[in-house]
Amino acid sequence: MALFKKRTPVGKPGEWFYCLEHKKVEEGPECPAKDRFGPYATREEAEHAMQTAQDRNLEWDTDPRWHDRKGEQEEQSP
Repeated sequence: MALFKKRTPVGKPGEWFYCLEHKKVEEGPECPAKDRFGPYATREEAEHAMQTAQDRNLEWDTDPRWHDRKGEQEEQSP
């Protein structure tokens, strides 16, 4: 007998997720949380999850508030 029961992901109708493992949109979570983005309000938002993540990463990578100028100078010094 198993010590822990495998729980089935539970979601609400109308919640959309993007599964990173299967690269598909799901209504309600079908896959574990570690393998998905969401929830999204619409299927269309979930379909664009990877582009949204890419856009946010670029925005964060170029945000000057997230860069430590002192740390960058120390890294460049021989």
